[in-house]
Amino acid sequence: MSFGKKLRDKSKNITDTNLLLTITIVVFFAMYIGAILFQGKGFLKPQTFFNILNANAALIILSCGMSLVMITGGIDISVGGVTALVSMCCAVYLDFHNGNIFVAVLIALAIGLAFGLVQGFLVAYLDIQPFIVTLAGMFFARGMTTIVNTNPFNVANESFVALKDTRIYVPGFGSVNKLGKYVPAYIEIGVIVALLVVIVLFCILRWTKLGRKFYAVGGNSQSALMLGINVKRTKFLSHLICGLLAGVGGFVYFMHVGSGSASHASGMEMNAIASSIIGGTMLTGGVGNIIGTFFGVLSLSTIQNIVSSAGLDQAWWTGITIAAMLCLFLVVQSIVMARKKKALKENS
Repeated sequence: MSFGKKLRDKSKNITDTNLLLTITIVVFFAMYIGAILFQGKGFLKPQTFFNILNANAALIILSCGMSLVMITGGIDISVGGVTALVSMCCAVYLDFHNGNIFVAVLIALAIGLAFGLVQGFLVAYLDIQPFIVTLAGMFFARGMTTIVNTNPFNVANESFVALKDTRIYVPGFGSVNKLGKYVPAYIEIGVIVALLVVIVLFCILRWTKLGRKFYAVGGNSQSALMLGINVKRTKFLSHLICGLLAGVGGFVYFMHVGSGSASHASGMEMNAIASSIIGGTMLTGGVGNIIGTFFGVLSLSTIQNIVSSAGLDQAWWTGITIAAMLCLFLVVQSIVMARKKKALKENS
């Protein structure tokens, strides 16, 4: 057998998910190495990378939920509004009612579950388009945020402030500042929560029957139905989990910003969709990987940092670069789809 034929046979064994995941990881490392080479040694410090995680812990969680819904062939554009609503409700409860953190967490989870239940039911069992349902959910969440409180404010609850200011130091990754003082590297609690979400969802999608059902429904719902999969329940569960993760992500976001505001998490649902696409999750469903979504968030944040460090602080430059990245990955996805259709024709 010739080397070329072996290579072609081997390439057929590479799944679409693994191919897109590989591309995402390669692009991220290429961008980060390029940032180190051309933008100075600031990117070489481990704390710079940890700061990306600290600033985007909530986005990682929201993007994971978004990827789960997109794998089943749906979408959820309400997650940004839910995040803002969770932040405002928790802020009002802690600051105005002298609440405790445990109940605030329960409030966040309850809000996320409520949105997941209602939207999941409307999409799965009433067969309403997920874009329309979640668009209504986004408007409702933003409106409710303003009703809860109109004025932005910082939370002064002592227990919450102590939790917000908690740092988890990472030994061996610190650096020496210009004054010759050693500064230890750290991550916030939200990063630990985000990494746990990534690990749990990765395991669910990779090694459980439910994960295989998500892929089957997204790949071809009619075929999944013929295989005995409850398509409606699977879609419902995907939106339910996404809603729950929106509640978790909302509280993590709240811990990072430490305030309540109607303008919080503005556009975060679009960043979550962009991160999922960059991470290799296909809009048509059936293809995606949570690890890829994680690197998608890192890639999105890295390109934003590169643009900012290059002195292009205007908002439109960031938008232009993100648009260019999305176009690139959409083209890659189109190529993968064409490859998949060709393989199906050859096998038929």
